[in-house]
This record gives sequence, C-alpha cells and structure tokens, in this order.
Amino acid sequence: MSTETTQFAKDSQHMAELTAAAMFASDAATRGLDMQITHVAEGTATLSMMIRPDMLNGHKTCHGGYLFTLADSAFAFACNSRNHVTVAAGCSIEFLSPGREGDVITATVTEQSLTGRTGIYDARLTNQHGQLIALFRGKSHKLNAEVVPGLVLQENAIPT
Repeated sequence: MSTETTQFAKDSQHMAELTAAAMFASDAATRGLDMQITHVAEGTATLSMMIRPDMLNGHKTCHGGYLFTLADSAFAFACNSRNHVTVAAGCSIEFLSPGREGDVITATVTEQSLTGRTGIYDARLTNQHGQLIALFRGKSHKLNAEVVPGLVLQENAIPT
C-alpha cells in the first residue's frame, strides 16, 4: 500500500515553485555554491551565483566548470518544473567572456522544445553588467517519476 499523499498545486506557476523548493532542499551542489533561484516557472528558471576566490583558475578568472555548473543547475530547475523527474541527456557550453572574482553571474534558461520525453533548453549567462559570459544548451530526458510524489495540478485532480 502506498503512503503517498496527494498534494495540489493551484496552477503551473505554483507547481514550478513547489518542485523547485523540493529540488533545492536536496541539491547539495547548488546550495554549496551559494546559488540563488531568482525565478522559476514552467519551462524556465533563473539562478545566480557570485564568483568567489576559490572559483578562480590560474588566470584569475572563473573556472569554466563553475559556469557550466551554474547553467546546468538552472537547466535542471527549468526542465523539472512540471514535477516530472527529468535528467540531462547532453549539454554544451560556449565561453564568450571571462567571469571575474566578485561578479554575480546569472543563468537564464528557456525551454526551446518539448516533445514526448525530450526537451531542448538554452541558457544565457550574464554578469551583473548584462555582459554575455556564456551560452549553454541542454537536452533533457524525462523519466517515469515525480520530483514531489503525489503533487498534481488542481485542474487535473480526479473528483471524488
């Protein structure tokens, strides 16, 4: 017998917020890098992160792996926003300008396509001055599970 209880989201925005809160609570990597979720909605998310001294490479610019991680985290929140467990099937990034110590980098992810179990998401990474730092593209694959078990849109609830 399932111990799962049904929880209702009043609309797609509420669904995205509840899913993001649950994911963030269990995402040690995102929290450990002090990322902040500044926006989440169906198919989109925006996360920001300040570049700390321990994130700098030998050229005293932000190591690309940290920029990729920021984009990847924002991608995860965007593609899981409908409460379907969704994972990365592939990602790429193009570095355009260096991030510097103290910069606040913002990754804004937008869903480009969602067909069946596959999605394509693009991210723009900018600094606090609006300068484009990197472009990221992620391909997602939806699994057969829920991020928050039992969470459904109220409009999809089965009347009792």
